[in-house]
Amino acid sequence: MTWMSQFESKITTAEDAVKVIESGMRVFLTGNCSVPQKLIGALVDRAPELNQVEIAQVLTIGDAPHAAPELAGHLNINTLFISDNVRAAVHEGRADFTPCFLSEVPLLFRNGHLPLDVALIHVSPPDEHGFCSLGIEAGLVKTPAQVARCVIAEVNEQMPRTLGDSFIHISKISRAIPVDYPLVEMSMGDSNELSMSIGRHVADLIEDGSTLQLGIGAIPNAVLGYLESKRDLGIHTELFSDGVMDLVNRGVINNERKTLHPGKILAGFIIGTRKLYAFVDDNPIVELHPTEYVNDPFIIAQNERMVSINSAIEVDLTGQVCADSIGPKLYSGVGGQVDFTYGASRSKGGRPIIALPSTATLRDGSTISRIVPMLKQGAGVVTTRNHVHYVATEFGAAALYGMTIRQRARALIDISHPAFREQLERQASELRYI
Repeated sequence: MTWMSQFESKITTAEDAVKVIESGMRVFLTGNCSVPQKLIGALVDRAPELNQVEIAQVLTIGDAPHAAPELAGHLNINTLFISDNVRAAVHEGRADFTPCFLSEVPLLFRNGHLPLDVALIHVSPPDEHGFCSLGIEAGLVKTPAQVARCVIAEVNEQMPRTLGDSFIHISKISRAIPVDYPLVEMSMGDSNELSMSIGRHVADLIEDGSTLQLGIGAIPNAVLGYLESKRDLGIHTELFSDGVMDLVNRGVINNERKTLHPGKILAGFIIGTRKLYAFVDDNPIVELHPTEYVNDPFIIAQNERMVSINSAIEVDLTGQVCADSIGPKLYSGVGGQVDFTYGASRSKGGRPIIALPSTATLRDGSTISRIVPMLKQGAGVVTTRNHVHYVATEFGAAALYGMTIRQRARALIDISHPAFREQLERQASELRYI
């Protein structure tokens, strides 16, 4: 049987495809901007007939109908990163959260910690050899698609064909649902004065020939805005967005001085706009690979002058970084922060950077410092004081690596908001830090 005959024999509707899902099964759901909308819609419609189906997912963007309160007990979410569309379900106890380094998430499925019955994935149409591309989300999907007993794929005419280790042959797909709809888009928006101030200090730490890991959000976007004068930058990152494309087009990012995968942008997944999706389509400069490779600190460290840029909720005066909770209230997840912080720290000439605003505004309108004497009670330490090298705010960048607690406290107070410096000095003195 030819691959085309195989493909045609597997075509069905989303409604028929999800009938293979039975009570008590564990189902992997492709995430980010690649959520298979027809399949999740069909599963939600079928949910009242099911009980205790676990939906294992990471970050999902857009609507999350499977997180509706009335579906609790029918579809139970187990998320490995808390996105805003499932945060309420986690806080209310209707969804579970499993902490894990992003580099190890696929290994939970491969090594049998979370065996999968079904994987719901989203792919491009097959090429002339019968291979579908995993498109804009390959990093966290390749392994689940290899180990699940049943793979159900939406085959979308509008999914870009990304290159790298990002393909699945039609013979490995159990059921195929042809669709044709636009992918979810996520724009970074315009940077504000605050993010630009932070971005400028971060950009000052980036040398020509550096390889960058950039996340999404106002601060990474602002950093990119200050890199136009740099030369020969490269990208090795868990994800990238439109700003990277713009610097490629300007010749700032050419990947020529990368010591690992020279000439290539390496990533696990892509979040952005339709313009970016068109840019990555069949573009040989971009390669997507499984996250257990892209985020492996010992792989990352092979890039000389590796710079990682990650954010935080708060940083204490010893350098401990909380990035996943507000006190004991779970907010997001570890993601790839530790993977890239450690990888960059082991890189020749590498610079791991934590960047955050110096203050936060609470719901009642009051302002608090994000540089704190101690993390809030119950706060999670994502990046330890032993891993931290640089912390940047809008008031400058503090170099902490190799510094004493006394020196760290002084450097962090110096980049805190001026309105809180006197208080922080007093608290640091009471703690015998200074």
